[in-house]
Amino acid sequence: MHDRLFTTRFVLLTAADLGYFTATGVAVYSLPLYVTGPLGGDEAAAGLAFGAFAVSALVLRPFAGVLTDRLGRRPLLVGGALVCAVGMGLTALAGSTAAVVALRLLLGVAEAAFFVAGFAALADLASPTRLGEALSYNSLGLYLGLAFGPPLGEVLVERGGFTWAWLGAAGLGVVAAVLAALIGETRGPREPAPVRLVHRPAIAPSLGFCTSLAAIGGFLTFAALHARDVGLTNTSLPLFVYGIVVVVSRIAFARVPDRLPSLPLAAGALALIACGLVLAAVWTTPPGLVVGTVLLALGVTFTTPAFFSAVFATARRHERGAASGTASAFIDLGLGGGPILLGLVARSAGIPWALAGAGLIALAGCAWTLTLARAAGRGAVAP
Repeated sequence: MHDRLFTTRFVLLTAADLGYFTATGVAVYSLPLYVTGPLGGDEAAAGLAFGAFAVSALVLRPFAGVLTDRLGRRPLLVGGALVCAVGMGLTALAGSTAAVVALRLLLGVAEAAFFVAGFAALADLASPTRLGEALSYNSLGLYLGLAFGPPLGEVLVERGGFTWAWLGAAGLGVVAAVLAALIGETRGPREPAPVRLVHRPAIAPSLGFCTSLAAIGGFLTFAALHARDVGLTNTSLPLFVYGIVVVVSRIAFARVPDRLPSLPLAAGALALIACGLVLAAVWTTPPGLVVGTVLLALGVTFTTPAFFSAVFATARRHERGAASGTASAFIDLGLGGGPILLGLVARSAGIPWALAGAGLIALAGCAWTLTLARAAGRGAVAP
């Protein structure tokens, strides 16, 4: 743990995230079009395929947290990136939605290992007084990946078909594994402690985070399809705008999460997400989709730093893996369950109604998080 933030290991971790999540960004663009195009599925099938990874990831994240505390961060970072490469590469050979769903389950294994170990390593490398700032900067790898991955996927699909897109994503997974191996081990000396799969104090804030991810998952699943429906010729534009706005805002407001109480900040972010989604749902034109995306992205700017600051505030050093595993399991519930549920809404009522439903989910999360913030405030002033 150091006061200096931008160390070589911090930069390597962020670069590994960039490689991993650029591969994910390629999949975000390609997967719905792959399922509804060559594989002949509908919107519900696209939602199922997109969210299927969450089943295996949800089951395995708590175990990944325990292994991260016991074995260290590096084995799971490297292993997760390599499994991602294998899953992406094999998707090029999938000939049915069922095969894609099976491979998405494999990618859930990769997600569990890489994501849990990555957040634990980040908490190891950052000073507690700069954790929110560290989360903001480190997440640039994720959001740059989500910004540039979809356009890269679009280019690869146009130039060489879906096979090029999946093989390109696989190559990025290999790059992430190499960078993760160069970080070394960040875990300090192991402290004797009972093994707990679930870090219970992290559950309450993680529920709020879950609603943000369910809403965002709906947006990511249907952004390219909705862009096509409203007349955008560049169907990856909303995903690109989303990623760029988050990246720029995370840089501009990197220190805000360390200066404001985490739970009220998270509640405000959820309110912005809800506004953006509802606007995109009711203003079904290219400008409406872009403006709604900008509002959504401004909210997302603060959700991860705020909620993970609240989660890590409940954990000691030797509990960080378990806390990360618990919190990230709720990410799976959101990113997995949200697209599946909203896919059913899209099939029965249309994509705009699915986006509006995502906005309502975010609004419910806002109300829950405000309740937690008020409870925490009462506890702070209690004699």
